[in-house]
Amino acid sequence: MVSAKKSLVGYAFIAPWLLGFLAFTVYPFLSSLYFSFTRYDIVTAPVWVGGANYRALLTGDPLFWKSLGVTFQFALVAVPLAIVFGVTLALLLNLNLRGMGLYRTIFFLPSILPTVATSVVFLWLFNPAIGLVNRLLHAVGVTGPEWLQSPVWALPSLVILSLWAVGGSMVIYLAGLKDIPTHLYEAATIDGANAWQRLRHVTLPMLSPVIFFNLVMGLIGVFQYFTEPYIMTQGGPEDSTHFYALYIFERAWRYLDMGYASAMAWVLFLLIVTLTGLLFWTQKRWVHYEG
Repeated sequence: MVSAKKSLVGYAFIAPWLLGFLAFTVYPFLSSLYFSFTRYDIVTAPVWVGGANYRALLTGDPLFWKSLGVTFQFALVAVPLAIVFGVTLALLLNLNLRGMGLYRTIFFLPSILPTVATSVVFLWLFNPAIGLVNRLLHAVGVTGPEWLQSPVWALPSLVILSLWAVGGSMVIYLAGLKDIPTHLYEAATIDGANAWQRLRHVTLPMLSPVIFFNLVMGLIGVFQYFTEPYIMTQGGPEDSTHFYALYIFERAWRYLDMGYASAMAWVLFLLIVTLTGLLFWTQKRWVHYEG
């Protein structure tokens, strides 16, 4: 009887969170599944159309495949680069040097700046006429590209922007480095391992769980990449930065085609689940968990 009362008290305390979770997460999640099988424009009641939305986006919508391809291209470049830059920065900032705390703060600050403000600043930096990047290139005799105004350079520009906030993952890598037992380095040094061999055979294997975590989170993040292209390019030029999440937003709020947008969202959900599952399947081969 006492334990039952304690349970009721516990449920009473978490009831606000449970109600919020049901109302703002579970209900919209299930509702979107229903809407994906309907024609729904918010104003009128949804009309059941079965799998018509899925058939239309898979067979009759070239922009669906274009946006998916743009997102995959971005993911294939931005995620590995973020891991490489994050690990490299963490290794450098893990050195025992004077003033290292200041350097860590400087590299971490960009990751907490507002995304909108950062995007506006980079709009000026990448401006082909008055931007700082092209001015610096011109000073060394190089003619800079048109960056965000070029179909060739727009996506690489957003990749460069994504590396601006790599300090967030860098902090996680740094924490992982601090957790590596020092006796492993001592044993490797005694065995004659040089710096590269210690990095390859000690640091990276012991850091692999942290790398795997950032890989999964980075993959999920790039498939929801929206704010930067929405502010900086609106999907252009020539749909070269028309990301999948941006296209979902346009179908939902520009064309009020909520049924179609819901179908796109569920395709994205299944795609992320599948890719995440593949990553978890591969981790057995390269992720080392101590003990």
